[in-house]
Amino acid sequence: MKPDVEADLHTFVEARYLHLRRTAYLLCGDWHRAEDLVQTALARMVVAARRRRIDSLDAYSRRVLLRVYLDDSQRGSRRRERLSDELADRPVPPGDRAEALTVLAALRTLPPRQRATIVLRYWEDRSVEETAETLGVTEGTVKSQCAKGLAALRDVLAEAPQELMLNLGGIE
Repeated sequence: MKPDVEADLHTFVEARYLHLRRTAYLLCGDWHRAEDLVQTALARMVVAARRRRIDSLDAYSRRVLLRVYLDDSQRGSRRRERLSDELADRPVPPGDRAEALTVLAALRTLPPRQRATIVLRYWEDRSVEETAETLGVTEGTVKSQCAKGLAALRDVLAEAPQELMLNLGGIE
């Protein structure tokens, strides 16, 4: 094993860990499960990077994280841990806390594939092509999953404040 691979992995994890964790949280809606997802994804990434050269650790880690999330979501009832309706105590960035909690609650109502597509397209700001490649689906599937996911979010948020609906109305 080459020392530069270990150094690259160490540098990557230090730089991107929090971002991966936030992305995992948006996918699953639970900080503890997000931590587990990131740890599993990083472990798989390290094993793969030690075996072969990975051109983009960032793209590869995102792809592995999504695969881990989708695999974990498919197991559903076999999961040993139970999710709580309470959010972990974390500082909220400046903004309207009620609005953020409303959007996160609405995001949790989406099926795993739609949630993954919405998070990649709008949180990660990925193109349709990048999202399709990461999820291993066609561009048409990404477009339809985004359309269905956004429609479902609009339905769930129908009772939300008008400003929030205007912000979601601008997403196409």
